[in-house]
Amino acid sequence: MIINNETIIKDSDPIIRKRSSDVALPLSEEDRKLLLDMHKYVYDSTIEEIAEKENLRPAVGISAIQLGVPKKMTAIILKDSEGNVETEYALVNPKIISSSVEQAYLKNGEGCLSVEDEHEGYIYRSARCKVKGYDLISDKDVLIKAEGYLAIVLQHELDHFKGVLFYDHINKKDPFYEDPDAVCIE
Repeated sequence: MIINNETIIKDSDPIIRKRSSDVALPLSEEDRKLLLDMHKYVYDSTIEEIAEKENLRPAVGISAIQLGVPKKMTAIILKDSEGNVETEYALVNPKIISSSVEQAYLKNGEGCLSVEDEHEGYIYRSARCKVKGYDLISDKDVLIKAEGYLAIVLQHELDHFKGVLFYDHINKKDPFYEDPDAVCIE
């Protein structure tokens, strides 16, 4: 599947609000190819020459529903400042099994490939979470103990499975309310 800025479902399309279903394991060839294509998109999207040539918006994650496929699959790649992969997953049926009471938020807010308009404000999420699911990259069931930025990325992507977008979490009355007990991630 060709994945680029034109083929990614935007938030104006009601499909993005559709709930995703569990995926049968072992993966069908079609699901496997889609998840690997999603992983490739995320990887390539932060390489300037490729992103420009193929019309890719920079991303750290993408979920299948963003391609119009309501299945619980997501690809996440975090790179360091030099472009080296620090963390990568191609997850199937991931679910949060525990999360901290302590909250965290990104100082510069969140973004999403499916959201083109600006939505300013803080999005509070659990500072730590544990996620379990099948990872295609390692070809095994995994338990991810995430904190900080990775925890936020996981929660953002898993929200897509419920049809929830990041800006749904912004406090409408006071978008920049600062919780003094929350961890601010710069």
